[in-house]
Amino acid sequence: MTGFARGFGYALGGLGMLRRRGLKRFVVIPLLVNTLVFGTAGFLALDQLSRFTGWLEARLPDWLDWLTWLIWPLAVLAFLVAVWVLFTVVANVLASPFNGLLSEKVAALEGHVAAEPSTSIAQDLLTAPVNEVRKLSSFALLAIPLLIISVIPVVNAAASLLWLLFGAWVLAVEYMDYPLGNQGMGFRAQRALLRERRGLALGFGAGVLLMTTVPVLNFAAMPAAVSGATRLWLREIA
Repeated sequence: MTGFARGFGYALGGLGMLRRRGLKRFVVIPLLVNTLVFGTAGFLALDQLSRFTGWLEARLPDWLDWLTWLIWPLAVLAFLVAVWVLFTVVANVLASPFNGLLSEKVAALEGHVAAEPSTSIAQDLLTAPVNEVRKLSSFALLAIPLLIISVIPVVNAAASLLWLLFGAWVLAVEYMDYPLGNQGMGFRAQRALLRERRGLALGFGAGVLLMTTVPVLNFAAMPAAVSGATRLWLREIA
């Protein structure tokens, strides 16, 4: 639990980094992308939520009517987490090259001396979105069992907790990729590293998930998470 608490603190601590001198120009584009994507996500989630709840109620057996008070809010929570995680990944696909630059700048402000980059900024602009799409494919494979569980009566009562854990893990992997990727570490190696520090990773991801679900605060969640992930790497891993 101490690792979880530390990871959670790094996520929220990233908000304070955004005020530091020298970071503003690296924060602007991720901030704009996040505002646009989460504004769209909020509109679509509200629009589709009533359809989802209607679909759920139509498939709930009559003999489980007495469990509606429990299953319905849990299913709604699972739906919202799934939507928010999906749109977070989409936002990162769009802003990934700029998030990498932000991570480098945060590391420099924290006193880290970066090695000579092996790729140019132009190459990063082309390859970063491709890497994000690869991660999205990996996350989609993890989500398939959860989607199956979510539509099975009774069993789906546990789906909300599993979606929360899934969301925390996806966001940890997503944002830790920026400092770790800047060091040349591949996606598989990153996941193996984070599995060894599972509590720390899940705590960080849970903190990011919380930021993405708080109105207004969610607009700053992306650059804050990149900053927090970079500090976590410097203090816990590097």
